[in-house]
Amino acid sequence: MISGATQLLFHMGDPIAQARAPGLMNPRLVARGHDAVLVPMHVAPAALGAALDGLRAGQNARGAVITMPHKIAAAALVDDLTADAKLIGACNVIRRTGEGRLVGAMLDGEGFVAGLAAAGRSVRDAHIVMAGAGGVALGIALALARHGARRLSLFNRSAAGAQALRERIGRAVPGFGITLLPLPDPAGCDIAINATSLGMRPHDPLPLLADRLRPGAVAADVVIRDTPTPFLEAASRRGCATQPGLAMLESQIDLMIDFMLAPTPPA
Repeated sequence: MISGATQLLFHMGDPIAQARAPGLMNPRLVARGHDAVLVPMHVAPAALGAALDGLRAGQNARGAVITMPHKIAAAALVDDLTADAKLIGACNVIRRTGEGRLVGAMLDGEGFVAGLAAAGRSVRDAHIVMAGAGGVALGIALALARHGARRLSLFNRSAAGAQALRERIGRAVPGFGITLLPLPDPAGCDIAINATSLGMRPHDPLPLLADRLRPGAVAADVVIRDTPTPFLEAASRRGCATQPGLAMLESQIDLMIDFMLAPTPPA
């Protein structure tokens, strides 16, 4: 039951109607004994700064979950970042301190790898092809490098974005090789990842050429839908195992709660 003492958490994205985090997090908050609630907030890119200023001002606000397309922009607007978020320049969760300062963290990558592990799949020694170079892709790339992936091949519609990701991850994990692909071709890979928003809207093109997937490979998506994305449907028809975007979110719900509701001294 929401009362005047309930602490507020926000889920900020554009769009946000498809958001699954409130439905997953609110029962966990109750089960863990927190008087807090996560509510969706539809925030256009131009309004993100104002929304975060509102988070700073709300003394009963404790944090926010950040989703597409705000993960890189939010990292530039908060007051501080955890070490990993600073390395990659993106965040997907924010904590408000008692002084009204905002601290951003990036949990997507560890959540993605944990989701694979929960299904009995490992990234160690794997050749991975990924589409995308935004905030979620940065987090996943860092986790892949740290968890022993053999090689990452990256396709992004913006060559500059792909190069920026390669440079950031190269600084964070020296020696980890990232190849930039001229075409979205996942041929021969062990794991193919859609780390873009393609599949969220009707008639989106496929992020990778599913007909080039090797039967038996794993196809994973970060887009969260009630039904499989077109990319996962096409991969399944090729004989691939599939991992929906919900697995990445489910694997980091408790981590997000721990980060946002960490004890903080009063202002």
